[in-house]
Amino acid sequence: MVEIFGFGGMAINVWLVWILPFVGAAIIAGVARKGNRVRDYTAVGFALASAISAATLIPLALAGSEIHNQVSWISTLALKAGILADPLSVIMTNLVAWISFLIFVYSTGYMHGDRDLTRYWFFMLFFIGSMQLIVLSDNLLMVFFGWEGVGLASYALIGFWYQDKKKDFVGKEGHRAGGIAMWASPTHAGMKAFLQTRAGDTMMLAGMFLIFMYSGTFGFKELIQNQAWATQMAHQNLLVPAAVLLFGGAIGKSAQFPLNEWLLEAMTGPTAVSALIHAATMVKAGVFLVARIGPLFFALAAFGVTQFFEVVAWVGAITAFLLATQALVNPEIKKVLAYSTGSQIGYMMMGLGIAGLSTNFVDGYTAGFFHLMSHAMFKASLFMGAGALLHTVGSRFMTDMGGLRKYMKKTYLFMLLASLSLAGAPLITSGFWSKDAIFAAVLESGYKYSWPLFGIAVVVAIMTAFYTFRMIGMAFFGKQTKHLEEMQQRGHHLHEVRASMWIPFAILSVATIIIGLVGFVFEAQIHHVLGEYLSNSFGIKEIIGGNAAGSSVIHITPEGDKTYFGLNPIAAVASVGAFGIGAILGFIFYIARKVDPEIISKNILTRSIWKFLYSRWYLNTALYWGGVIGPVAIYRMIWKYFESTIVDGINPAFQYSMTYFSKVIRSGQTGITQTYIFVFGVGIMIIMMLLFL
Repeated sequence: MVEIFGFGGMAINVWLVWILPFVGAAIIAGVARKGNRVRDYTAVGFALASAISAATLIPLALAGSEIHNQVSWISTLALKAGILADPLSVIMTNLVAWISFLIFVYSTGYMHGDRDLTRYWFFMLFFIGSMQLIVLSDNLLMVFFGWEGVGLASYALIGFWYQDKKKDFVGKEGHRAGGIAMWASPTHAGMKAFLQTRAGDTMMLAGMFLIFMYSGTFGFKELIQNQAWATQMAHQNLLVPAAVLLFGGAIGKSAQFPLNEWLLEAMTGPTAVSALIHAATMVKAGVFLVARIGPLFFALAAFGVTQFFEVVAWVGAITAFLLATQALVNPEIKKVLAYSTGSQIGYMMMGLGIAGLSTNFVDGYTAGFFHLMSHAMFKASLFMGAGALLHTVGSRFMTDMGGLRKYMKKTYLFMLLASLSLAGAPLITSGFWSKDAIFAAVLESGYKYSWPLFGIAVVVAIMTAFYTFRMIGMAFFGKQTKHLEEMQQRGHHLHEVRASMWIPFAILSVATIIIGLVGFVFEAQIHHVLGEYLSNSFGIKEIIGGNAAGSSVIHITPEGDKTYFGLNPIAAVASVGAFGIGAILGFIFYIARKVDPEIISKNILTRSIWKFLYSRWYLNTALYWGGVIGPVAIYRMIWKYFESTIVDGINPAFQYSMTYFSKVIRSGQTGITQTYIFVFGVGIMIIMMLLFL
């Protein structure tokens, strides 16, 4: 059922969700003149108002309805600006709004006393406004405006501490790989994020206009209603390239391979910014874009777009594995969480990709989006918890922490709960159910390479559990480090952070457990809501018992129902086993301390592997040599041998030749009348002789 309202009614609530943060950003500098407290409360108030507006749309999503409203925009191109609040965008907008609100509350404590808070609030409000524009837009062009907005805000906030003090760097100073520095300043990190994501944005822009050239529209509704454009593009073999180009934008924003390196240096920004980027905005924008366009291209299955879904699935799988391996060895708590984000987003991409290769699109689609929801909650909680640790310890390195659970009991408890969800603790965490759903979707897909994908997913789950327990063990267990002892000797007492900081991440960590305890029911509800959305909007029916009655989409019939009580036994055993293996190893090495992790340095093979992973597979090195140092060297050679020698040589030669030619011409200009008459007469005689010959 589709409900379309005018600009009034419930439609105004949808517009307000993304307009309110922009309004807050526009007035925050003026409000700051009334005092810091008024400024802070105003910023939090606008975030809350946006969240409340989003919450009013929840009944709409549960009822399977939607709001689609348009206003005139670019009349010469017959383009309209519009909002689309369907079940997919309503779920996402509430996720963004409420997590952002909690991060804003957290910021009042974490950023307290910072001299540039007005600038901070401006870009934070601008950030969530841009993200909500992406989520609620009904066309690709408006999405792209929001897309560039989050890119600008991320650049400004990653490099927020632009004075580049050493304490704000990421990476270990002095660590080089292949001659490239593996540490970065805030300004360098911000610029790197801006440039790398622009590469993906350029691809996305190309894909958008390629589709517009054939369809004459950017609108999601219009693209599905009239598919003649897809027929023309398919006949010219342009449909799949256009889809992959759009996905290029998602690769950049969601830090997927090969555009993943910016995400790690992005930890130079305040931890509240990291929480916002990794949980509610920026990197989730890419996943949402795939969730938005995925059903559209699946509905065009007759035109052979399965290659698009293969690209999505395998990019996700490669990224998940690549970044999980690096998280195993990194000593910085925020970078471990950053690696984890890229890896977990790889899971989401795998789920959305396998949906298009599956016998049942709804299963993979629901699994990927459910993991997005789950990850948003526990990762925001973990980043805010990490910020609490940094706030108390004054160091980003886990090697400077240790034994903190007796000083920071609340932070320890709630980070542990969120960590269990990241690790996929069975039956009691949202992370277990969403990850298990992806495992099951891959296994039941019928895709010819489903087992290799499944194997990668399980290995990544083992590594995830291991590095998660490693993080908890290094921060909260063991003896106090020398750094902590020196702090206490200087009179700095270790203590819990203020309530405005721990309450926001406590709410999210508890939410992951509550959802985990009712995970089966919660997953079924999400499955139902999104299933109805796919059926109503795209004609994609869920296959039950091998039938998809009334479906307008071609499906492959699955080979029987291989689930028990809704759970795939192989996927469930793999999920539990992966958590068990990773958690036990992490417990032995970093919590119980039965084995010293330094044992790896005693073997040349393990030490080499550790160095390789710590150097980020040398991908960052390759990026700088191939994208910066190499091109600059080529430009210098061009300057030296072409510009300096040839171009600079041609210019004087041309100048001297023109000067000589000028002298020759000038020599004939005597200024004597008789000479001109003589030359004129000679010329006439020559012409007459030529005519009579």
